[in-house]
Amino acid sequence: MATAGSDDGGAVVLGIDVATADVRALCVDGAGRVLARASAPLPAPIRSAGGRSEQDAGRWWPAAAEAVRTALVALPGGGARVRSLAVAATSGTVALVDADRRPIGPALLYDDRRAARLTATAYSAAVDRFAGLGLQGSGIGAIGRIAWLVREHGAAASGRRARVCHTGDLIGWHLTGSPVPTDWNSALKSGFDAQRLEWVVSALQAVGVPEAVLPEVLAPGTLVGVVGAAAAEETGLPRTCEVRLGTTDGCAGQLASGAVAPGDFVGVLGTTYVLKGVSRKLVVDPSGALYSHRHPNGWWLPGGASNTGGEALARWPRGGLQALDRAAAARGPSSIVSYPLQRDGERFPFTAPDARGFEIGESQDDVDRYRAALEGVAFLERLALERVQALGIAFEPPLTAAGGGNRSDAWLRIRATVLGAAVRVVDSAETAFGAALLAATGILYDDLATATAAMVPPGRLVQPIVGEVARLEESYGRFRDELSRRGWLPTAG
Repeated sequence: MATAGSDDGGAVVLGIDVATADVRALCVDGAGRVLARASAPLPAPIRSAGGRSEQDAGRWWPAAAEAVRTALVALPGGGARVRSLAVAATSGTVALVDADRRPIGPALLYDDRRAARLTATAYSAAVDRFAGLGLQGSGIGAIGRIAWLVREHGAAASGRRARVCHTGDLIGWHLTGSPVPTDWNSALKSGFDAQRLEWVVSALQAVGVPEAVLPEVLAPGTLVGVVGAAAAEETGLPRTCEVRLGTTDGCAGQLASGAVAPGDFVGVLGTTYVLKGVSRKLVVDPSGALYSHRHPNGWWLPGGASNTGGEALARWPRGGLQALDRAAAARGPSSIVSYPLQRDGERFPFTAPDARGFEIGESQDDVDRYRAALEGVAFLERLALERVQALGIAFEPPLTAAGGGNRSDAWLRIRATVLGAAVRVVDSAETAFGAALLAATGILYDDLATATAAMVPPGRLVQPIVGEVARLEESYGRFRDELSRRGWLPTAG
């Protein structure tokens, strides 16, 4: 399926997003207008007991080629206008590939847990190195998956010049006709030290991963080739089209929101809450609640993901949320304080495996309790930003708001009021658009900042409700006090 928009016939860049369920292609002009888009399905992952989560890596390229081909058919003027492209994909998904690009065994997806012991062994072999990067054991999970693939399929790989590929690497290989480097964010969980710009060889060797299978690593946005004859035939792309390195889906989404300069932060409110920003220096969080990818310019992208967010509203029927929103906005601040965690344990802005949701006080009715859930997530967002600042990372308002939570105007006003500052709302922060920004850097624009200023819409500002500030400030104090009383907040510093 493809859709197209109007344009002026100028140069176009292409962003490709390889998700778990499908591949999406987005054609974007230099003003940030989406001129055509298309998607193609991927086979459902094979998941089973014991943590298995696999996909046939051999299906990634056919789906990507189909999505690109369909989008270019819908693009006015066709594929000849596409000057550059980049690919973004899920973080932590890996495959072992032979010299002819054929997968050796399945791809292990980001949530495959069978190699947890191998990951722990790798972490122990270089614990000081990883801790110095702010990474806990779970932050290098792809090392274990790579080791698992080498152990399970090493015999089959013998003599075939096996190579580790992240999703975008394999797509790039098909596009150019030759192996391409990986980007330093896709390589993060695979054991790449983005500060020293080298693989942590001791950790990889500890679990039997030879250096020979590891790809070269470069910055996102780096030019790594042009479209080859075979890919041009399959997709309709011109052979002059540049292929640039992309990044992980989370980092691409951040770029698409416009949060690309030091001090910028975006709060993505979906099923869970994710905070991502930009820092000039690498800052290590001793608690492990926050860790950093690396900015294409060499700065850092600190961020963390909570275990709560939009799922805090799961108890209310989806069809009734708009009415509850209106009622909650009219009601004003809740009479109770809620930490609306729906699962066991929290990971950001504090780490507490024993954390559980709670309510302080007795709610007046369902609207009061719904309003408290909205406030509780906003309190968590403020706590996250305070944690970032306590670590010495600058935050420059406004906070950019992205994700499905933006559909609730009441929630946006509550978030702005709790933060005491305007919130900048962006309607879309698509992964494929972030990839398109990287594609535009160096060919349509000199750098990422210039590309972002030209291509990312400014969004709209949502201001705090002055009359609700005092009551929400009081509730936030009670929220923090209760978290401290339960021993879940880290000590200062």
